[in-house]
Amino acid sequence: MQQVAANLSGRLERIVVDKTGLTGRYAFNLAWTPEQMPAARRRLACRRIDPDGPSLFTALQEQLGLKLQSAKGPVEVLIVDSVEHPTPD
Repeated sequence: MQQVAANLSGRLERIVVDKTGLTGRYAFNLAWTPEQMPAARRRLACRRIDPDGPSLFTALQEQLGLKLQSAKGPVEVLIVDSVEHPTPD
């Protein structure tokens, strides 16, 4: 489930934290309709996508029994104090 959360983080552009407590490996298919598709893939992808299909959030809940809940919490961040050009050797 941690891998699912990581994939969702990238797709949703938000941090998704796995709080399921599930540690096993699972194989599943998730059918959903993206809100937007990259222009280059639009023609090919539209042939395989049901325009009346569920959103990602609905598909996760109805097909897998998972619910995404928005919450605030601590996250790890990287802080860069300064940047300098390297010195020539």
